[in-house]
Amino acid sequence: MSSGLLALLDDVAAIAKIAATSLDDAAAQSVKAGSKAAGKAAGIVIDDAAVTPRYVVGFASERELPIIGKIALGSLKNKMIILLPGALFLSFFAPWIITPLLMLGGAYLCMEGYEKVMDIVRPHGSHGEEDAADDGDKTPLELENEKVASAVRTDFILSAEIMAITLSTVATSPLWLQGGVLAVVGLGMTALVYGAVALIVKADDAGAAMARSDNGAIAAFGRGLVLGMPVFLKVLTWVGMVAMLWVGGGIMVHGLHELGYPAPEKTIHHLATSVAAVVPAVAGFITWLVSAAIAAVIGLIIGAIVEPIAHKALVPAFSGLKGLFKPKA
Repeated sequence: MSSGLLALLDDVAAIAKIAATSLDDAAAQSVKAGSKAAGKAAGIVIDDAAVTPRYVVGFASERELPIIGKIALGSLKNKMIILLPGALFLSFFAPWIITPLLMLGGAYLCMEGYEKVMDIVRPHGSHGEEDAADDGDKTPLELENEKVASAVRTDFILSAEIMAITLSTVATSPLWLQGGVLAVVGLGMTALVYGAVALIVKADDAGAAMARSDNGAIAAFGRGLVLGMPVFLKVLTWVGMVAMLWVGGGIMVHGLHELGYPAPEKTIHHLATSVAAVVPAVAGFITWLVSAAIAAVIGLIIGAIVEPIAHKALVPAFSGLKGLFKPKA
């Protein structure tokens, strides 16, 4: 065998080793970014899982999973076709904009959390009645398509925040690795959220089937499942609301640190560690709890500021722009 061929084989072997190492790096980065994104985006993921089941309320049982499947597919398209290329484009041409965009998403989370709090403080019962009246004029297929489209629009905002958080954890990695990590995390988060939603939506059906069992223990568990799911959904909604506030507030505080204003984050950390020092046995948990509570309060304040700006200025302005480009009859 010629020395040239031996050299070529040696080069191929070296390239294979590099490729294997790169794949290991990609897997490790995906796990690392996924865990960080899941932690930072806890409020988004929980809220998505809590909110999505309402889109299948009122439909026949056999249509629940197909509707969730449509929403999941729309979520996947949001992430892979729109958000992933957009994130890579910004990462390559304007990496400085990632933190402001992340903060913009954080402000949106704060606003969403604030609105949920306000819905509890001053509920608007008439909206549900109006929506029900409007729905009565539509065919089941039209209603289903409208619900799916509404869910996919909501998902776009939540997915954008998840992808931005993920990108921020791998912003210094090579572009191909960023793309791989975003793809893996996007697929994983979609499977996690909509798999959980499917389980939640069908839990009462499973409980009803188990309640008909001849086995007394299984039947009792099934009845408990049917009775417990409404309570579980209410608790999940509350957790999602609080989580959106603490994650949104935390993103805003950390964003200020990244932009050169570290004082708020340092102050919160100092307060949290000071309180935690009183109970050293659970210092880590107390530090997290106090930090999250302060971030949630900050998120509520930011939401109260952003909400009127968004609804009284940004939404009318956006509607006006849409009207300018709308074709005249």
